[in-house]
Parts: sequence; structure tokens; C-alpha cells
Amino acid sequence: MKVLREGQCLRHARYGVGIATESNTDRTTIDFYEHGVKKFVTGMLDAELLTESPPRPPKPRAPKAPGAPARKSKVAR
Repeated sequence: MKVLREGQCLRHARYGVGIATESNTDRTTIDFYEHGVKKFVTGMLDAELLTESPPRPPKPRAPKAPGAPARKSKVAR
């Protein structure tokens, strides 16, 4: 694989869809939607370039801890 443009979208067989954040002749850094940031040797990177980036899936909210106090709502007075 060659050097990627920043923001270019691709699909990797193991990590899924991601966005290139940095790329040069030695290393390429990709922020994958579900697996976070990974670094690759550019010459060994095997991925499919995508013409368009699919929307990033929403991150699940962390469950509330048992016994946690309720959040107070902000009301204009």
C-alpha cells in the first residue's frame, strides 16, 4: 500500500472501517471506528480504500453505578 492522505477512509480485514490520521513511507496511523488507533508499516498494510466514509457508530453510554446520585437538571430561573 502507498502513503495515504489524512482523512482517507479504508476497510481492514481485522479492524474494520477506519480513517487515516497520519501516513508516510514508513508508518501509517489509522483510527478505527471500533478498535481505536493502530499503527502499521505502510509497505505491509493490506486494506481496501473506500470512496466514502460510512458514519461512525455511536459509542454506548456507560451504565450508571448502583446507588449513584441522580443528576440535577439545570432549570433557568
